[in-house]
Amino acid sequence: MSKPPVCPETGKPMFRGTRPMEVSYKGQSATIDMPGWYCDESGESLHTAEDLKVSDAALKELRLQVENLLSPQDIKRIRVKIGLTQREAGTLLGGGPNAFQKYEQDAVTVSKPMSNLLRILERHPEEIERLRKQG
Repeated sequence: MSKPPVCPETGKPMFRGTRPMEVSYKGQSATIDMPGWYCDESGESLHTAEDLKVSDAALKELRLQVENLLSPQDIKRIRVKIGLTQREAGTLLGGGPNAFQKYEQDAVTVSKPMSNLLRILERHPEEIERLRKQG
């Protein structure tokens, strides 16, 4: 096991733990348990790339809520419900043949217009045939 980092302020070893941290987006906020290296004496903290994935994920989730965007699970559920493969959805609805694979793997956040289009098609799946004919 490697040695813990030392606090840049006190020079003392830091310890591994979690602390509450607030993430904010457009006036909305959420508190998360942020992992990292901490120094109680100075209040300093250090975060690894893995630690930062926690805050990045929380911020992304907050953005989905605030912007009213569909989650990757909702995108897949709607796509399957309306009878499209990932490739068909990307080609027919936009974004390119790999767009839905990226949305559903959470590699790319879906846009507001695409979220709205999917919600409409969920309520009116018969419109898919009209789009195919216009194709």
